[in-house]
Amino acid sequence: MEEVAIIADSSGKGYGFAWGVYEYLKSKKDIDVKIVDIEKSVFKDGEFKVRIKENIRRKRVFLIHDSNKTPCEWLTELIFLLEALRFSSPGEINVVLPYTKFARQERKESSRVSVNAKALADIISMYATRGMTVDLHAGQMQEYFSIPFDNLYSFPSLINYLKKNHPDIFENLVVVSPDLGGGKRAESLVKRLGARGIKTEIAFGHKTREKDNEVARTIIIGDVKDKNCLIVDDIIDTGNTLIKTCEALREKGAKKVYAFCPHGLFTEGTSKFSCFDKLFVSDTLCCEKSENMELVSLVNLFGEAIYRTTIGESMSVLFDGKIEGQEKLNFEI
Repeated sequence: MEEVAIIADSSGKGYGFAWGVYEYLKSKKDIDVKIVDIEKSVFKDGEFKVRIKENIRRKRVFLIHDSNKTPCEWLTELIFLLEALRFSSPGEINVVLPYTKFARQERKESSRVSVNAKALADIISMYATRGMTVDLHAGQMQEYFSIPFDNLYSFPSLINYLKKNHPDIFENLVVVSPDLGGGKRAESLVKRLGARGIKTEIAFGHKTREKDNEVARTIIIGDVKDKNCLIVDDIIDTGNTLIKTCEALREKGAKKVYAFCPHGLFTEGTSKFSCFDKLFVSDTLCCEKSENMELVSLVNLFGEAIYRTTIGESMSVLFDGKIEGQEKLNFEI
């Protein structure tokens, strides 16, 4: 029987997510799983060290790193935890990143800048056997790793959630990308819905600017009049682009406007998103809740991905929610 250790910080905001993954894995009869805490000692000058609190020698380890920490703390702790894990002699080190910070800095866009996503990938590749995350901002970042690194998709979980709780959204539905650059993401959802027998259309937002970094207005490309519109993006930061897209859809006569973004940073809070009929986010990050917000959990998705990694089963079935293109998965993702 495979011995699996889930490593997570019980003092962090993301511990509930890690615990949910642990509970999911406990239901599997062919693996022996335990959850192991982290001990963090902070010195008076602000330096700190971390320690794995239990023996993990020869075990298959999955570090579920808390995405709710500030970027600098998140990266520093990740490096120190990987170092501590390596000297704990596990059989395998797997890094699980519910939300991957620095992934928006994946290219060299001007002279003399650091490509932080590449630096992050290099560090993880030095220590880990493999890794996984969900909905990378730039999918090509997978190529920066010199280890296997799985980029899961949240759309199957979203579709299952909507079919169960809000099936009316699928009636006369238009999937909307808030900008032309996110077109592939919107097309991916349209294809997945089509595979489930749900016919949808697609529309795009086009941002016009009067000043650098300031969106003047959003023009909608596509027919949205009297239709349900679901805006899809990967990250909500300030949310200004998302809100302007919502306003533009209302002006074009949209019946109802919804949005789904798996990673909710909400750096300016959640109260400003009242313009949406419903706002769906995942639990990769903890955030302040609002009346119109609902949570699409990705705990089972990560749990099943970890299980399949452990027993050597295919991961590709998680991308479309089917086994061999026919049978529905017997768990909700």
